[in-house]
Amino acid sequence: MAVFGLGGTIAMTSDGGGGVVPALSAAQLVDAVPGLAETGVDIEVEDFRRLPGASLGFADLTELAAEIDKRLASGTVDGVVVTQGTDTIEETSYLLDVFHTASQPVVVTGAMRNPTLAGADGPANLLAAVQTAAHPTAPDQGVLVVLADEIHAASRVRKTHATSGSTFCSPNGGPLGYIVEGTPRLLNQLTSRRPTLDLTNLSTEPRVALVTVSLGDDGLLLDGLADRVDGAVIAAFGVGHVPQRIVPALEELASRVPVVLASRTGAGSGLATTYGFPGSEKDLLERGADPRRVPGPA
Repeated sequence: MAVFGLGGTIAMTSDGGGGVVPALSAAQLVDAVPGLAETGVDIEVEDFRRLPGASLGFADLTELAAEIDKRLASGTVDGVVVTQGTDTIEETSYLLDVFHTASQPVVVTGAMRNPTLAGADGPANLLAAVQTAAHPTAPDQGVLVVLADEIHAASRVRKTHATSGSTFCSPNGGPLGYIVEGTPRLLNQLTSRRPTLDLTNLSTEPRVALVTVSLGDDGLLLDGLADRVDGAVIAAFGVGHVPQRIVPALEELASRVPVVLASRTGAGSGLATTYGFPGSEKDLLERGADPRRVPGPA
């Protein structure tokens, strides 16, 4: 089993100035996990990055995905565990998932309480991640996220609370399973996965804007946006609606860069043909938002 450390709360310790910084190595994290030796799993560790989750970028993740792919293809490991900050776990695990083509499991984990606090959850989460990656039910499920003894599909999981230890949830479908007495129990499995991306053809530094539509929005944030980005995600109302007054600006944007229409609700499917008024999902798709990019449950 290979453990890649990216930093984050799970690896943080006091900086002497009243805060914590990611300073612990992957080896130190593994050594601090009670019960890990008793699993009988051989662990290889690698300090891939020591960054807060909020500072990880596309270049970091595409490089990590390539390294994971190479390590799994070599046949020297049966699975991979990635430790990182929880700020961006839902984004990074999703990105790793769309690159992941091998059958071996990749499990992402982190911590909500750093090692200087009472009740630090990092060791338990790391142990559960290793137990999940080593279990015979884990292959062919893509990338998984394991925290608080819950097993989630990377394509569904979201961070839903700023500080709660049980912050990670899967609004569309729920968790795939749980860790019970050290044993992963998958209660359901993914029936399909999204198409994977080719690592060799992806820019490592795309600039993608996320624009959340708000009440009374006049489109100010869309002005000149196409000149500064490679693509845009529009977090629209409900099933994919925006104010009528910003439709011309969105149409112009979609004529120049890819525009993904999403819902700011964070759960459920975007629609494509139900509503037909100006600013509706049907209207926006007809004006250039690609219907193949309308998000839905995995």
